[in-house]
Amino acid sequence: MAGTGSAARTTRGTSGSHHPFRAGWTAFAAVLMIFGGAMAVLQGISAIAKDDVFVATRDYVFQFNLAGWGWIHLILGIVIVLAGFALFTGALWARVVGVVLAGLGALANFAWLPHYPLWSIVLIAIDVFIIWALCSDSDRRERA
Repeated sequence: MAGTGSAARTTRGTSGSHHPFRAGWTAFAAVLMIFGGAMAVLQGISAIAKDDVFVATRDYVFQFNLAGWGWIHLILGIVIVLAGFALFTGALWARVVGVVLAGLGALANFAWLPHYPLWSIVLIAIDVFIIWALCSDSDRRERA
């Protein structure tokens, strides 16, 4: 009887350890990456399509061509969306790529601050939360 119970516990623990969404943070980070990437795509399209939508301050340290910067946001947004979908596989490489792309997205939005401050701050906060969610130790409860 005792052998059967421990075998059942071992089987349950083994199948649970391979599940990529044990704590839910990976799934939440994937959804946020898809959302943040889609917002970056929209940001890039609006910068490419109509440059006069954005207000550019004259005496800001970072001065970029708005259309060129829009292409950067568009391409980065598409790659972030694809990485967000890859996170649903639960692969470690997808987590690493997600952290790197969220960091690049945060840097790109920091440089975008003079053109659209509120939008940039929201996307920076989303990127920081994605990095935290992907770097958090979701195995902590299982190892204890």
